[in-house]
Amino acid sequence: MTAVSWWGLALGFTAAFGLVIGSFLNVVVARVPAGIPLTRESRCPECDRPVTPWQNVPIVSWMVLRARCAACGGPISARYPLVEAATALAFLAVVWIVGDRASAVDPAGVVALIAYLYLAAISIALALIDLDTHRLPNAIVLPSYVVIGLLFALACLLGAPGESLLRAALSGAVLFAFYAILRAVRPGGMGGGDVKLAGVLGMALGWVGWGALVVGAFAAFVLGGVFGLALIATRRATRRTAVPFGPWMIAGAWIGISVGPQIAQWYVGALTVG
Repeated sequence: MTAVSWWGLALGFTAAFGLVIGSFLNVVVARVPAGIPLTRESRCPECDRPVTPWQNVPIVSWMVLRARCAACGGPISARYPLVEAATALAFLAVVWIVGDRASAVDPAGVVALIAYLYLAAISIALALIDLDTHRLPNAIVLPSYVVIGLLFALACLLGAPGESLLRAALSGAVLFAFYAILRAVRPGGMGGGDVKLAGVLGMALGWVGWGALVVGAFAAFVLGGVFGLALIATRRATRRTAVPFGPWMIAGAWIGISVGPQIAQWYVGALTVG
């Protein structure tokens, strides 16, 4: 099998895996904030009847059922297939961006890639939960320190530079401290969940590099600020309206992971020339 064929197979598997994870994320988003166990069988929110496996196939079931419950005919939100498709696309993007930095046969690179796939999954779940409830649940955020930390440590054991792990740990601590200070200075402007999420995102940014950390942190405030100003300008919010910041932290972090080193290098070069 040629390299192109292997690459196509890998992308196909990644997309399919993303669809499955996306289906699970729909469950996470609906149940974690409500304190409902993830192990409980899926049920229709309208009639409470169990959802059969064939009714749970990502995207396909929603289309076949025409967005209606097979038992009661109640509507099935379009969010379900959208989250599944978004997760598949996000996983493909991660493989394209992060996987491109290391050989597919490099064990350390593969483990680091898994860490970023995990980050992509919790990014989608946390962004949706924050938009819905203005909360970033500890049940998702806190275990992520352990999961990402252990995966990065394993990557180092398999050959990744030890300085990458040290930089990730320091970056997580720095971004956590930065957000904690912001919350202490202005308690109403930053939630405790934002502070805890900052440490997780800092670890992921730091593994890529210091430039990624700076760009990712800065981008979050730029995106959040622009969005807030747009809401005020269109009179959909006031300066006192609480706006979830988690989604912008996440979006900024992925900008830093994707193009942070390049932006930082360009900026330093521009300063040097100037």
